[in-house]
Amino acid sequence: MTYSILAFAGSPRRHGNSETLLDWVLEAMEGWPGVSTEKIVLVQSDILPCRGCNSCEKTNRCVIHDDLDTIYDKITSADCVILAAPIYCMSICSQAKALIDRAQLFRSRKYVLHLPVTPPEQQGMRMGLFISTAGQNWDYVFDASLPVITCFFHVIDIKNRDIRYLLINNVDEKGAILSHPRAQKKAVAMAGEIIRALQEKRERGVR
Repeated sequence: MTYSILAFAGSPRRHGNSETLLDWVLEAMEGWPGVSTEKIVLVQSDILPCRGCNSCEKTNRCVIHDDLDTIYDKITSADCVILAAPIYCMSICSQAKALIDRAQLFRSRKYVLHLPVTPPEQQGMRMGLFISTAGQNWDYVFDASLPVITCFFHVIDIKNRDIRYLLINNVDEKGAILSHPRAQKKAVAMAGEIIRALQEKRERGVR
């Protein structure tokens, strides 16, 4: 069996805390047989903001042509979609939010046009992971981002039960994640949890 993992590094700062956490997860996943990973760095991608034109409600297409032309299909075909984004001003950074806003296409497909978002064999079989870091040490620092992330995963046909979260706060300056006492172990453990869940879904045909 093969498992495809599509990951988005959402931070505007390359190789910072959230991307390092993402890389640990991907490295651990790649150690499992049959797992292939792809990382898309949003700050190096051409992804324009949503225009709010609602054309996708009629055409099932986005009027904007940029890197998402090819990424859309990758999102719907991946067995696991990972979004890594740091917290800026109590929510996710703008690069990640632009990607989520452009997922309006899937919302239109699913709720307005009543068309399938994913192939029949993929429905109910996928996993999602949100990775985030924050400089503040407040317990509630991630709270505002979670409904946004849940919305993103829902419109790409990933259910609540199949969403996982890897959230590390109190890591502000670049590289702070490297000295966190548990971050890398949590990343490795999360990678294993997701691959095992995918395997179980395949074995049981869970939908």
